[in-house]
Amino acid sequence: MHPTRRTFFQQLALAGGAFSASSLFAQAHGAAWSEAGNRLAHLSPQQVAADEDYWYQIQQAYPASSSNILILNNGGVSPAPLVVQQALDRYNAMINQGPSYYMWRLLDQGREAVRDKLALLAGTSAGEIAINRNATEALLTVIYGLNLRRGDEVIGTLQDYPNVVQAWRQRAQREGVVYKQLNFTFPIEDDDVIVQAYEKAITPATKVIHVTHVINWMGQIMPVQKICQMAKKRGIEVLVDGAHSFGLLDFTIPELGCDYFGTSLHKFLSAPVGTGMLWIKKEKIAGIWPLFCNSKPQDDDIRKFETIGTRSFAIEQAIGEALNVHNAIGTKRKEERVRYLKNYWAERVQKVPGVRLHTSLKAPFSCGICGVSIDGMTIAELEGQLFANYKINTSPTNWENISCVRITPHVYTSPADLDRLVTAITQIAGKKRK
Repeated sequence: MHPTRRTFFQQLALAGGAFSASSLFAQAHGAAWSEAGNRLAHLSPQQVAADEDYWYQIQQAYPASSSNILILNNGGVSPAPLVVQQALDRYNAMINQGPSYYMWRLLDQGREAVRDKLALLAGTSAGEIAINRNATEALLTVIYGLNLRRGDEVIGTLQDYPNVVQAWRQRAQREGVVYKQLNFTFPIEDDDVIVQAYEKAITPATKVIHVTHVINWMGQIMPVQKICQMAKKRGIEVLVDGAHSFGLLDFTIPELGCDYFGTSLHKFLSAPVGTGMLWIKKEKIAGIWPLFCNSKPQDDDIRKFETIGTRSFAIEQAIGEALNVHNAIGTKRKEERVRYLKNYWAERVQKVPGVRLHTSLKAPFSCGICGVSIDGMTIAELEGQLFANYKINTSPTNWENISCVRITPHVYTSPADLDRLVTAITQIAGKKRK
């Protein structure tokens, strides 16, 4: 039986909290997770990070935890918990009983409940949140939507994500915007070095700084708040690429002090593949032209950025269950657990002769992503051997001056999984030395 309009919206309202009885998450995990959370309430997030009984329960919510492939490329896209997959299936089945009715008259209206839940996690007003398909779409909306003139300068880095680099270069080629790229050698364990590099690059023509919150190639956490504070004093706007920070690091977007923020939700939030979010400070919305056409392109309604034609309404609605899973764990607990897992394997392999880490292991400068290489091996060779011989899925990284294999665990990853990774790297490095 499919819901009427009234009951559907009542259900969405009730599902606002992770443990609300109407959510799939609550039905599958609510009582057990609530009890487990209460048991550990007296512990700090750092202490909870090492409690394997608690995290075993979390791991069981992810079918990927029992995969014969060890997935350590969660920095690319993360598998979804079962309840998210079930929600997606349920909404797709509903739609296919009558697409023009269930899509446009029910699920399209349900976007507001999802927007409210995203805003709560982001610490912002719902009127500043647009739901889209990925970080690239969110960031390019701002990059192409900014009113920049010939000669206006934008500062980014060579280590930013390729899609945004190409977008800024296109504005430079087509319109004469000046795109300047800094070049960092990571890891860097001094925020001032990074902030001062941006500051030295500023001229009277500088209008925008583009900064990647977590460098996707090897996990460096950039001092976004300090960069924004410096830029604000000079009247410069800041666009933040939060693809690898939102849903993992414990922060709210307003705390950063930026003007624009884009992220993907299918990474650490574990929402369905093809979900993203754009945040624009309320007073800045009217000044950004939408990437897709809209009848009121200079309106101050954030929804003008959601005029993208027909899309998967089921995918959007399933974001709600991903938020339920995330909120039941808690952002700080998730951050500390994923950092714990990164350090668990990285601290061990860095002692292996010939193995090199490309990421700081200090908490302020990294969390879940870590790059590794072995002397005398190409990155393709290392990545290939990890998969062919050990069925470990990683990401080979060769971009500008960064060359490593990117390893990214998630909350469904176990220490035993990482023992397998350590064994693999140790054996591969040992064979290379012979």
